[in-house]
Amino acid sequence: MSRIRRATPADAEELIRLRKVMLDSYGSPDPDGRWIPVAIADLRSRLAPVDADLAAFVAERAESGALAACAVGSVERRLGSPGNPGGANGHLFSVATDPDMRRRGLSRGCVEALLDWFRERGLTRVELRASKEAEPLYASLGFVRTPDPAMRLTL
Repeated sequence: MSRIRRATPADAEELIRLRKVMLDSYGSPDPDGRWIPVAIADLRSRLAPVDADLAAFVAERAESGALAACAVGSVERRLGSPGNPGGANGHLFSVATDPDMRRRGLSRGCVEALLDWFRERGLTRVELRASKEAEPLYASLGFVRTPDPAMRLTL
């Protein structure tokens, strides 16, 4: 069985490698990988504070201790609303598993650990964007589709 633990700054390079595995599975072309060193440095600094608003949980490969899966999340502060007076939301993202380690419950374990981390911070709402392939996992954990459409502007 793989051990699930909170990621440290030393895991940043492997976390970004797993993020690339996820992005590649979506068919997102990465012609040169220039983003990778910047993303590693940024993630390393964001994982350092224990009280950070970002956390990652990872599953280690039992035989080597290398990472096999991860789930990353952040606490986002927004204006309060009737359903969330304090305005704090969890955002779950970058859930990835190496192809040879899939269907073993590793992503589920990482997501469950991250959900516990959100609960410890008093959050009552967590949002994510799910691929069709991952939707059954999230539905089994209680996530439901929302009517809110997403839009994006690239500046």
